[in-house]
Amino acid sequence: MLLTSLELTDYRSYPRLSLAVKPGITVLVGRNGQGKTNIVEAVWYLATLSSHRVSHDAALVHRGESTAIIRASFLRAGRPLQVDLEITPGRSNRARVQGSGLSRLRDLLGEVRAVLFAPEDLGLVKADPEGRRRFLDELLFVIAPRYASVKADYDRVLKQRSNLLKQMRSMRRGSSGRSVGGLDPAESAESTLVVWDQQLARLGADLLRARLHLVNRLRPHVGYSYLRVSSDEGAEESLSLPPDQRPEVNSPADVAYRSAVLDELGALPGTLPTTVEIHDVMLRMLGERHDEEIDRGVTLVGPHRDDMEIRLHDFPAKGYASHGESWSLALSLRLGSYDLLRLEEGDLGDGEPILILDDVFSELDVHRRERLGRIVTGATQVLITTANDTDIPTSLHGDMHLVDVTLGEAVPRNSSAGSSW
Repeated sequence: MLLTSLELTDYRSYPRLSLAVKPGITVLVGRNGQGKTNIVEAVWYLATLSSHRVSHDAALVHRGESTAIIRASFLRAGRPLQVDLEITPGRSNRARVQGSGLSRLRDLLGEVRAVLFAPEDLGLVKADPEGRRRFLDELLFVIAPRYASVKADYDRVLKQRSNLLKQMRSMRRGSSGRSVGGLDPAESAESTLVVWDQQLARLGADLLRARLHLVNRLRPHVGYSYLRVSSDEGAEESLSLPPDQRPEVNSPADVAYRSAVLDELGALPGTLPTTVEIHDVMLRMLGERHDEEIDRGVTLVGPHRDDMEIRLHDFPAKGYASHGESWSLALSLRLGSYDLLRLEEGDLGDGEPILILDDVFSELDVHRRERLGRIVTGATQVLITTANDTDIPTSLHGDMHLVDVTLGEAVPRNSSAGSSW
């Protein structure tokens, strides 16, 4: 798909912004703090309903205002697509597609397809599992938007079950409470916990299997991408083939989905157990750990505790990979996602996603920078931010459009304000 225009109202540093965007490579150039990332962040927000920089919407609204508006026009499968989003912290955000309001905000997921690589992605390799789970879920929702509802329902049940565990912990420590309708509070709570077990296992099995299936499909693309960006093997002709024509490669980089439920099930790497098999094992494990969960007041079984393990040369990358190798791994995760989305186009058959590179050239050494430039040159649309023209790799060629960004303005180079290329 292609972004053709972006309008921002009271979004971050932009009281007003109107920017036409062409196919090919668009480079947003400006000093740090001028608002380059704000522009690409707005596109990413339409794709994922989240920012890659902050966890709360309040930071997205221009100071002194109550609502930010993102309006974007796209071409998807050759047809125009208009998406409008109102962000109002403290209230429900609202979205419109083709002028029609959506009853649920998460119905927007899957409409805009994008892949973003940013300096924050180093945390995918070095930080805690939460970021890797979020990475998987964002990619999953683009490919199969229905899982956004599954995840939302799972989170709701998890929260209610965990609250019940805390109440039961208080009862166990002496605050037993009053009987209700002649029922002992502890017995009543235990019966309720069993109900939450059943719901959590049903939703958790669905989500866990979807994530596992996603990782199984993503693995070869990550390994392939690592070879392209990390070594001289990246220059081999066979590594420049499109995703559907690539041979198998032996890569030092690998990913795998890790779950206590799958370990208990005895699932082999690369296999995909049925939802029923995962459900039954998860339900049994929940029941077996009731005492421990009550003592700790937390739910100890389920996809909220899973991880995507990243390995290099058959060692866990976290703590083993060098800084440069970690950057290559993080980049490989995003490029692998990009290749997977090119293959799994969705119901409309809308082709490759928009590729966003946010301030990454300055973080990469010259060799990785040049290899990345060669990789993205053939993409239909790339949005790049950089503080310096000199960071743009010489390998990046083709249709390139430069936009100079200063606080509150983004102007195509060699043209006057308000004009298009």
